[in-house]
Amino acid sequence: MKLRRTTNAAFTLLEIMLVVAIIALLVGAATYYFAGNLGVAKDVRAREEIQTISTALNTYMAGNNIYPTAEQGLKALVSPPETDPKPRQWHKLLESENNLKDPWNHDYIYVQPGKHNVDSFDLYSAGPDGIPDTADDIVNWDKSQTK
Repeated sequence: MKLRRTTNAAFTLLEIMLVVAIIALLVGAATYYFAGNLGVAKDVRAREEIQTISTALNTYMAGNNIYPTAEQGLKALVSPPETDPKPRQWHKLLESENNLKDPWNHDYIYVQPGKHNVDSFDLYSAGPDGIPDTADDIVNWDKSQTK
């Protein structure tokens, strides 16, 4: 007569808890590792948006021989300016005013004529702190040549 041994093919509570703990450690490590990359992604996005808005401003200039005034601001790229000087050939160059906010939900700052780009305009984001003229600003000029 042969004896049969039966084994239960199931996981114990201890094994399941060990697997859950390992998964939690991996998720925690991934979150810690990628948390710093969110700030970098926002910086890159702000630089790209500044380039896009700068291109739209240069297109505005090419069609009208003037940049929007500081008073008209960047909204002149979305809707026709209501103050003088009014453009001869106005075209919508950006889809909406939402395109005029940086990744931290602050308005991009437009200065015309520029302090750094005296022949055109200064365009920048106040950065994560939202305070203009601080070290974290993202700008359309070369910061290394600024005093």
